[in-house]
Amino acid sequence: MYNTHEITPGLHWIGGNDRRLERFENLFPLRFGVAYNSFLIMDEKTCLLDTVDLSISQLFLENVEHVLNGRTLDYLVVNHMEPDHCGNIESIIRRYPDVRFIGNAKTFQFFEQFYGFDARKNYQMVKDQEELNLGSRTLRFYTAPMVHWPEVMMTLDVTNHILFSSDSFGTFGAHNGTYFADEMDYRRDHLDEARRYYANIVGKFGVPVQGIMRKLSNEVIEMICPLHGPIYRNEELALILDKYEKWSHYIPETNSALLIFGTMYNNTENVVDALATRLGQLGVRNMRIYDVSEHDPSYLVAEAWNYSHIIIASPTYNTGLFYKIDGLLHEFVSLNLQNRKFSLVVNSTWGGQTLEQLLEQIGKMKNTSVVGEPLLIKSTLKEHNMLELDALAKDIAASILNE
Repeated sequence: MYNTHEITPGLHWIGGNDRRLERFENLFPLRFGVAYNSFLIMDEKTCLLDTVDLSISQLFLENVEHVLNGRTLDYLVVNHMEPDHCGNIESIIRRYPDVRFIGNAKTFQFFEQFYGFDARKNYQMVKDQEELNLGSRTLRFYTAPMVHWPEVMMTLDVTNHILFSSDSFGTFGAHNGTYFADEMDYRRDHLDEARRYYANIVGKFGVPVQGIMRKLSNEVIEMICPLHGPIYRNEELALILDKYEKWSHYIPETNSALLIFGTMYNNTENVVDALATRLGQLGVRNMRIYDVSEHDPSYLVAEAWNYSHIIIASPTYNTGLFYKIDGLLHEFVSLNLQNRKFSLVVNSTWGGQTLEQLLEQIGKMKNTSVVGEPLLIKSTLKEHNMLELDALAKDIAASILNE
């Protein structure tokens, strides 16, 4: 049975939700499911903006048919050729064989790589800032390569000032009966997941994100319709634009300490708790502590995007870094995390290269520095370590409180 929602007169949300999917892209946990957004414009010409994942094909096709209400489909705009958005292109073209399939050269290249269906007669290639008139409204296409795939476009309804932003501005989480960010407690329920989505999906590509934001800076935008999550307008639109400005420039949101530790027998955890207690006594607030083995890396990556100071505490394992700490630092490097201050705690019973490996990984990140002398522990925290712990805490606190 169809389930649609009219966003503005003549613009309909025709997507759907998947609350059974456990991991987005088989990587990132979904506690609250995921929304696949698709939009249908009803004007003198009809225009579908992106399709959805194959998992909700039946609902999606019923939604298209319901909103069209007997009309044909004139245009299919594909802003993003990732399978969770392009999974129903073939089904749409088979149902509406005269539809014009709008994309760029990379769009059609990727379509032919993913699918064996011959849609060449439907292709309508567009270039950056080319326009399409639908009757009472005009669409303008903006190429946005590497945000976060090479073929990505964004489509601006220049008449109504609505941006269809592809994966940008998306978030994890299914819709709960409302579709606008200002119709829910966005800051409580969605902002952390928007940050996690950005950091893990788009975060590597901060420079291209800045590029498309500059390209759109002279346009009037009153609403953003992403391919996942709520639609933005009013105060929440200003909020998410501000967050993207910070996130894409790798600017921390919270000037405080994020403490991430690995531990086998709770000894390294004990060091971290003692260090955090001392930081609290020195006036540091809003800290967060995570056991790397208890949390999916995507949550820790998101927190790293949030915090200015990151304290990494690792036991030595097989003469080197604790595997999950090593893996997390690899994620930081791969996702281009930068502009952060690190402090280090190393716990070792019989030697190893843990500190050297920590410094090597941190050295791969741009504009990072190490605050304080690394705290080196032999097996367990002892009284004679407390002077060094106190000195490290004072260095970290001074760095945080003086910013």
